[in-house]
This record gives sequence, structure tokens and C-alpha cells, in this order.
Amino acid sequence: MNTKPFTSGLSENAVMITRVADRQWHALDDDLVVGRGHAQHRPDGRLFVSIDAWHDDAFDRLAEAMLAELPTPLYTVVDEADVELTAGWRRAGFTIRRREWEYVVPTDPRVTGLEAVLPPSGVTIVPAGQADESLLRAVDRAIRDEVEATVGWQSMPAEVIPRPEGDTIVDPSKYAVAAAPDRYLGLIRVVTVKRPRIGLVAVRAGEQRRGIARALLAHTLGTLHRSGLAAAWTEVHESNQAASALFEGIGARPMSSNLELVR
Repeated sequence: MNTKPFTSGLSENAVMITRVADRQWHALDDDLVVGRGHAQHRPDGRLFVSIDAWHDDAFDRLAEAMLAELPTPLYTVVDEADVELTAGWRRAGFTIRRREWEYVVPTDPRVTGLEAVLPPSGVTIVPAGQADESLLRAVDRAIRDEVEATVGWQSMPAEVIPRPEGDTIVDPSKYAVAAAPDRYLGLIRVVTVKRPRIGLVAVRAGEQRRGIARALLAHTLGTLHRSGLAAAWTEVHESNQAASALFEGIGARPMSSNLELVR
């Protein structure tokens, strides 16, 4: 544990920046916690930082202490509407790396227009929880390799769910797949924590533009609708025009935007 005093103007006492655990810091003003900082590796190996502070002074001093001890590059994600938080990270030397739009996606097939959508000939949709795990891992690996060879996997929405080191399948039961007789052609992942989030919709490069992604969405959103859920959420990188067009074409609406910053 290390402690650094500084004069903040918050009280007559010096505010102390204290590392309370591995990659966790507190700003203390007369034993009152006025800010918290945290660093954590995301599943893709990148180190993300976050700070929650009452005052700009506490934020800046927490950032200074954290950045002095953590390796670069460092990343953080902020709601673009949170101007003060964005400004704090800018003061700490962070710059905008990417912007992600958050969409709310209706599930009602009468709204999405997906009521009559079926997979193309020779393709079947295997519901979540019923996929063959080895075939699922094969299509996931193939799609990731294709994306990495073109735009790069880091252009995809940030993945925040912990998983074992080196394992790219979060939880096999969360995936529905589009299946040909001998292999899987595409997949969709939905994870529900507080609300259903479509974390990934992807199709092998050679099978795109056949309606497979729409069929996966039709199946998944229809399943959510029958479960009584009126909407799902997803994030789309601002440069991914195909994904934006896919979701906007079924009535999804952008609700907010997140910024990924890097130092």
C-alpha cells in the first residue's frame, strides 16, 4: 500500500491517494473516500482503467497516481454525454480511439419486419444451448481470423465478459448458430445481465449476403419476444456501416454513444 498526500481544497486536511489493493486506489479526505480508481484487464488482454471521484482534484490526483504505476497502453470507456468525465481523461493525456453507438433493438416481429424471414436453403438455425461445441468453436475461430485479417478484431464491439485465458467462447449456451450439414456458417450471442445484449452477430466471409444474419436475428429476437422481453441492446462501431444498416433496417434506434479513449 502506498500513500501520497496533496492539498485539494476539499477540507483543511491533505487528501491521501492510497492503493488499497492490486490495481485499486482510493482518494481519502479526512478518512472520507472522495474517489475510487480501478484497473482491470479485459478478455482481449487490454488494460482498462476507471475513476469515480467527487471532485476534479480527486480525479486528477487519482489519475496521476494510477498512471505512474500502470503500464501503457491504457484504455477507458466513457458515455459521450458525460462531458466532465471525458474532460478528466483528456487532462490525463487520453485521446479518442473509437466511438460506439448503443442501439435499442425491438423484438416484436411486427415491428422488426422479420416475422416471415427464414434461413436460406440448406441452412438451419440451431437454438441457443443446442449447438455442437466443437463446431461452434470452429466457426468462432474462423470468423475471428477473417475479421483479424481485414479490419482487425479490435474494431468489433468491446467484449467485457470474463472468460478463461485464450478461450474465445464466453459460454456455449449463449450462442445460436446457422448450420449447414457439415459446419456452422454464422453465430449470434445474447447475454442477459440486467437486460438482453446482443454481443455478437457474425457470418463466415464466404457466406455473407445470403440473409443468414437476418435469419439469426429473426430467430433470436423472436425468442426474446416470446419470453416477454420488448427490447434488446447492442453496440456498433461507428465505422461498421453494414452492421448499422442491418440493425437500423429492423427498426433499431441509436440511444447513446460511448467513447473508447487510449493513453
